[in-house]
Amino acid sequence: MDRQNLTLLTDLYELTMMQGYFRNKDQNETVIFDAFFRNNPMGSGYSISAGLAQVIDLIKNLHFSEGDIAYLASLNLFDKEFLEYLKDFKFTGDIYAIPEGSIMFPREPMVKVIAPIMQAQLIETAILNIVNHQSLIATKASRVCFAARGDGIMEFGLRRAQGPDAGIYGARAAVIGGCIGTSNVLAGQLFDVPVKGTHAHSWIMSFPDEYTAFKAYSEIYPNACLLLVDTYDTLKSGIPNAIRVFTEMRDAGIELKNYGIRLDSGDLAYLSKKARKMLDAAGFPDAIISASNDLDEYLIDSLKVQGAAITSWGVGTHLITAKDCPSFGGVYKLAAVKGPDGQFIPKIKLSENSEKVTNPGNKTIYRIYEKDSGKVKADLICLVDEKFDENENLSLFDPLEPWKKTKLKGGTYTMREMMVPVFIGGECVYESPKVMDIREYCRQELETLWPETRRLVNPHKVYVDLSKKLYDIKIELLDRMGAE
Repeated sequence: MDRQNLTLLTDLYELTMMQGYFRNKDQNETVIFDAFFRNNPMGSGYSISAGLAQVIDLIKNLHFSEGDIAYLASLNLFDKEFLEYLKDFKFTGDIYAIPEGSIMFPREPMVKVIAPIMQAQLIETAILNIVNHQSLIATKASRVCFAARGDGIMEFGLRRAQGPDAGIYGARAAVIGGCIGTSNVLAGQLFDVPVKGTHAHSWIMSFPDEYTAFKAYSEIYPNACLLLVDTYDTLKSGIPNAIRVFTEMRDAGIELKNYGIRLDSGDLAYLSKKARKMLDAAGFPDAIISASNDLDEYLIDSLKVQGAAITSWGVGTHLITAKDCPSFGGVYKLAAVKGPDGQFIPKIKLSENSEKVTNPGNKTIYRIYEKDSGKVKADLICLVDEKFDENENLSLFDPLEPWKKTKLKGGTYTMREMMVPVFIGGECVYESPKVMDIREYCRQELETLWPETRRLVNPHKVYVDLSKKLYDIKIELLDRMGAE
């Protein structure tokens, strides 16, 4: 997508801190920052990672143009030496991340940046902006798709999205989360995802009558004849006219496929069941009944419980805006600083809220699965140099309530490291999969969750534990800082 340079997509204080580092510290001091979130959005039992491809694009194109530097100079905040330094600025560090489409849980790093402090500081805001938004929408889409119980979900919220970028990248994230396609044509072009759509009420209203509108549409799109039946009267006019058109198509020898009706108002449970009976009686048992109208996962779930005869769903506003939870809540915190001996010195942020106390050090994540079922048992945050043997017993404990312990017998579990290298020494070493491939990977990931973790209300919690070595370092730092 053609767009402006995003290097200045940052908060001003990132730049003022950069100048402070430039003046007062070794500008090449290597640090580690973790991007993570503290709670799953929407009361979900999990989250879906998305946005990494756009983070990669950001880092690859990171530079200060002449216009950027001229603008910064006009603010009268930055000296000439610092602005001169920015002319040759580029990212030279390492980035590790959880791949897009992966399940992830609170407090574990979704992106880890190891870089000179000025570089790591600058990219904080943009990384959070990108990953927070797409992970939020992907998670929402996953919940909506789960509620539909295998029915197709189409994303069509572009007109209600908070601007073009939110619509475009929200559509991308929605497909990753499980949607079968989007109405957003530009998103379809950019990300090679299916685009879908039928017609609006205005199509029908522009013709002398409903039947004529339906007939004209069927002649143009005989292989995708999905008719909107609620413009005037759904049961008395819309469905009968749709059946008339389908009958004429059949009588003319036209093979009926990808055909049916769309309901966009009224009692969707009642109308869909009535529609199903009418279509079946007319000899169209395979006709699709699609529905829209301010749907979300809770309404879709309710309609399913009511026995609604709907097999395809269009979800707009509530999905593209994540209406019940408009932000993901990801944060970016310093975890370590490289010392003179080349070893990382762990750093920790304190808080009166125990959930806001950060995890120090250079970390990675292992996902632990039950060997027999293949289901997720827990996630383990540990230091990068720790090794584990799946044939040995593994003790896990809750870092916030360490008396809660469990022991996994050797041979009964498997472990998988979740973070992958994305940039090494400033060079990209990771190739982002196609969006539809990420979608399939996400589907497989979701299969590793117990149904209890995916339920919409009060889901079962997947524990994110710390290794004993990491936990001890954290407690040591807490004790030391508490004594100061």
